[in-house]
Amino acid sequence: MRTDLAAPIHGVCAPAEQHVSRVEAVSLVMRPNQFFSHVTAARLWGAPVPGPEAEEPVHVTSESGSPIMRRPQVTPHRSRSACDVRTRRGVRISAPGRTWYECAGIVTLEDLVVIGDYFVGPSGLATVDDLADAVPSGGRNARRAREALELIRSGVESPMESRMRLRLVHAGFPEPAVNVDVFASNGTFLGRVDLAWPELRIAFEYDGDHHRDPGTFRHDQRRSTAFNVEGWMVVHATALDAARPALVFERLRQAFEQRRMESRAARHEGARLTA
Repeated sequence: MRTDLAAPIHGVCAPAEQHVSRVEAVSLVMRPNQFFSHVTAARLWGAPVPGPEAEEPVHVTSESGSPIMRRPQVTPHRSRSACDVRTRRGVRISAPGRTWYECAGIVTLEDLVVIGDYFVGPSGLATVDDLADAVPSGGRNARRAREALELIRSGVESPMESRMRLRLVHAGFPEPAVNVDVFASNGTFLGRVDLAWPELRIAFEYDGDHHRDPGTFRHDQRRSTAFNVEGWMVVHATALDAARPALVFERLRQAFEQRRMESRAARHEGARLTA
């Protein structure tokens, strides 16, 4: 057995020191009428697919009437209709809208919304209408796809913004606006918050690992001070809160309750002054 060669998939060999992914290996044996699809295509588009790629099979779709690919580590599919296929990184893959719909039968509803938010977000790869057009009438996963469409929002800039937005709504909070620019009373730009209820001046921020950097931490502290001066209440969440959100949701409920109390006090004071 040669030790200088590696076989990413059966029938394809490469120098052992040269890392060749399974997708790259499969692309070498694909027929002209085959293309990458489902979560494999989603990853090639850069979408935030959950789970480790190394544990996924490679999804390959054959156009109608063509033989499917039968290889270990490959999940084959056959399209029953015309295929919307694009070329990316030198290989044929499902178009963004079709890719999103194909994922509906593989990932959870929340993950499908996250992937949809990515496609219609700053990536600029698709619009909500593109996703809707990709849902076939009577398709096996059409119901889940349409449910996800109702929850997809443009302008979302990270997967955790999508997930926290969905979990907030599921917990009973009003749906927040995404990526809201906040200005001081004198017009000075203070910053952009992940999620917010601007009419209440309540913001919800997800702090990823990069917020642990000392420079970023100091910037966050200065920004929080400026927000507080302008009457904003900012609730911060971390990866730990995302896994177990009860505590951070309770802090947010307290913020909403404080705003309700302030509103009642203001109405009471207004009534007293006009009496």
